[in-house]
Amino acid sequence: MYVVVNAAQSVDGKLSTRRREQLAISGAEDFDRVDRIRAAADAVLVGVGTVLADDPHLTLDEEARRVERLRNGRAGNPARVVVDSTGRTPLDARILDDAATTYLLLSEAASSDRREALAATGATVIVAGDDRVDLADGVAALADRGVDRLMIEGGGEVIFSSLAAGIVDELQVYVGSFVVGGREAPTLVDGAGFVESFPQLRLTDVDRLDDGVVLSYAVETAREQE
Repeated sequence: MYVVVNAAQSVDGKLSTRRREQLAISGAEDFDRVDRIRAAADAVLVGVGTVLADDPHLTLDEEARRVERLRNGRAGNPARVVVDSTGRTPLDARILDDAATTYLLLSEAASSDRREALAATGATVIVAGDDRVDLADGVAALADRGVDRLMIEGGGEVIFSSLAAGIVDELQVYVGSFVVGGREAPTLVDGAGFVESFPQLRLTDVDRLDDGVVLSYAVETAREQE
């Protein structure tokens, strides 16, 4: 499976404010770039924090791209994946509608009642991990279900877990031309952080869009270095 992480941040690396409010970091040109990446993916993955904060739909914006996917024998929209260790996804979340297939990656910490309630919405529930979702196992389960190209859209906790699991092949970051600040504001990579072994990146492209830049990196994971 090929995994690409895409995110937008301020110059100081913030994904949103300390209030966890959604920010319009980029503009129309970058929105179209993100839509192209989604259209090329078999599935789009976010963390439950993103679902709770933004209630995203994660479907394609451009109808022409949906039509092209259908012509190629694919679903009109890529599948949607939520990393949700304890099953906090609201039952009325937009990501659980019938616009696309939805996978929920839960851990053993999610109660059986919660698993059943989420499965009753039509989502496919995958249990991977004990107290927290094991992303390597979860991604392997998605691969078994035909996901060959996965787009990860964050947030910072999921991006950290993805890099820590060594599953990321590519990182694309839009950097907007403003500063947010705040020690409690979420950053591009949150989680526990790396203290000894750090993921190594190789810059492959720089592209100016709107009033910012897109930095593209190949991720030199431990898996690749072995």
